[in-house]
Amino acid sequence: MKFDLAVRPNILPWPPMIYAIGAISAYILGRLVPFAFVREDAIVMTGVVVLLAGVMLDCWAMATMWRKDTNILPHRGADALITSGPFSLTRNPIYLGNTIVMLGLSVYLDNGWFALTGIGAAIPVDRLAIRREEAHLEARFGEAWLAYAARTPRWFFRHL
Repeated sequence: MKFDLAVRPNILPWPPMIYAIGAISAYILGRLVPFAFVREDAIVMTGVVVLLAGVMLDCWAMATMWRKDTNILPHRGADALITSGPFSLTRNPIYLGNTIVMLGLSVYLDNGWFALTGIGAAIPVDRLAIRREEAHLEARFGEAWLAYAARTPRWFFRHL
């Protein structure tokens, strides 16, 4: 059976698996080898704000995809090229949101391992999912994808 990037980007849903492994690892490492910050109310509230920002970005991106009636699962083929909402700021708002959630959890839970595993998760997500998803989107949407990719950054927001 030949794998066809024009049909779908991956066989496995790598991003949720990788971020889940990162979160579980951070929790276990935090219990075995604590890596704490200074625990103060202002710092904890900063963690809550960052955590909520990541969740809000994830929800905004998922709602945008649902409204456009396209697939949200990272190992299934795209039904539409979404370029509006958070996708006008970054090509990967869900993966960016997941990374921001991990950073917020790190501060909120006073566990530095969440920051390390969150940033560490972004690397294999980039290699195992994003690059393949981009090849899939180019195969499916051609010039429209290339124009979108040229004006929208892969990870970080463009200037607002």
